[in-house]
Amino acid sequence: VMCILSNVLKVLPKEQKNLLRFRFFLYNGVIIVQAAMYGRTDAEICSDGIPADQLANTQCFQIDTLKDVKSRCDGKKVCEISTNSFRTSDPCSGIYKYLDTTYTCFPAIHSVTCDDSLANLQCGESQVLLIHGADYGRRDSTTCSLNLPASQLQNVQCSKPISILADSCNGKSNCTVKVSSSVFGDPCFGTYKYLEMAYSCHCKYLRLLFN
Repeated sequence: VMCILSNVLKVLPKEQKNLLRFRFFLYNGVIIVQAAMYGRTDAEICSDGIPADQLANTQCFQIDTLKDVKSRCDGKKVCEISTNSFRTSDPCSGIYKYLDTTYTCFPAIHSVTCDDSLANLQCGESQVLLIHGADYGRRDSTTCSLNLPASQLQNVQCSKPISILADSCNGKSNCTVKVSSSVFGDPCFGTYKYLEMAYSCHCKYLRLLFN
């Protein structure tokens, strides 16, 4: 079982670039966001061509940015979010801001389970589960699409983070969960959904971390 975090990166897109992209090429890996700050805490970052008065405040940051980015990206192989989606307020009017994000690429098992099926998570002997992230909904038109009408596959902007999976499965050797809107709630009525998750197996003595 691999336990090493690697590829710690910082993504610093300029404010006019409204799409932040996390992408890495680790076949059995997922994103774990470690830090995220929207605002300005440095006078040099994203400063090219910007007037000095828009760089003066370096004690400017929005609260809950880390929570918002983690909820959208943790446990995914690829994460793309619009900066407009988490800019809920202006922490310092008149200051040119940026998003500074640090994340790691964590080895994990990536799993997809279609609606009205059972998600079976299993670890080997003397190992326990750790859920890194789980989303229920639909993010593309091809996953879990066999023999379904196009009308049930069109909405690909339908996804919600699921915390109940971690609550139910973390620290167990195996776990079975029914994938259904009656369990997770329905983020998009009329769309056929699926559960996408990432998890890893750890030595059983780590069970103490979950209690």
